[in-house]
Amino acid sequence: MSQDKILLAHGSGGKLTHSLIRDLFLQRFKNPILESLGDSAVFGIDKGRMAFTTDSYVVDPIFFPGGDIGRLAICGTVNDLAVSGAKPLYLCASFIIEEGFSQAELRDIVRSMKEAADEADVQVVSGDTKVVSKGSCDRIFITTSGIGLLPDGVEISPLRIKPGDQVIISGTIGDHGIAILSKREGLTFQTEITSDVAPLNHLVSSMLSEAKDAVHVLRDPTRGGLGTTLNEFVNNSDVGIRIYEERIPIREEVRGGCELLGIDPLYVANEGKLVAVVAKDAAERILASMKKTIYGRDARIIGEVVHKPRGIVTLATQIGGTRIVDMLSGEQLPRIC
Repeated sequence: MSQDKILLAHGSGGKLTHSLIRDLFLQRFKNPILESLGDSAVFGIDKGRMAFTTDSYVVDPIFFPGGDIGRLAICGTVNDLAVSGAKPLYLCASFIIEEGFSQAELRDIVRSMKEAADEADVQVVSGDTKVVSKGSCDRIFITTSGIGLLPDGVEISPLRIKPGDQVIISGTIGDHGIAILSKREGLTFQTEITSDVAPLNHLVSSMLSEAKDAVHVLRDPTRGGLGTTLNEFVNNSDVGIRIYEERIPIREEVRGGCELLGIDPLYVANEGKLVAVVAKDAAERILASMKKTIYGRDARIIGEVVHKPRGIVTLATQIGGTRIVDMLSGEQLPRIC
């Protein structure tokens, strides 16, 4: 296929996504704030610092086990602010609705958004609605943007990670991606797999309250999953990351679904999990604080930052081997968020 064409894989969060951002958008819009390529833009204001982010949601199907496109839109933007270290405050929401879409379903989506916003203690204060002719979009697309304030002394950046730092995952991986795919493809499992979509700002707040100086970097491993997120941490850096297969929490139903479909759970999307790299001497305290929260009860230390190999993520397998975990190449699950 011509290299001039946009592929579904350009939206996967993997290598093609990063190439598109780096070679097109970053080249045209290049500025110091954008160059950090974080989940949110962080910048100074007259008093303090602010975080700003935006995201679009095109998930298929729009209703899935454990959530819907509305809850996803609120939680996704809240989480992008939270993992930048900010306290989310206000959101705006824009809707592109296909002609003929059910008003009853729209009411359900808006109600779900309100419930998620209340849970996260944020307000939707602005928005926009467009209706397009039938066939011009797939039912409904939602874009949400958000702003938040960063507390003094909070510095979240991959530049802060160093050898010895511990890698923490807040819970089981792959739940969202397999929940979406099972609904989309009509797959059934002995136990229903539900999406993990959830707001993580209160979890982040508990971590920063415990040891804000020790939290070096945070990220929610959405598109591209855990494997791609860890690669983002060490890309073009002087350190590597080593993780341990036996420590990574995966539900048996999710593991079985991945095996059935021939996909790697390390690259499956999550919408209610975060990855943290924290100072070694504070790791156990931070882990304990996470476990006291509703969305951090299954948190685990899964690896550490190492000197070598530089810029590479490696996985110590359960059978005693080692393999490289590269950034996602191609598209495993289109329309996942």
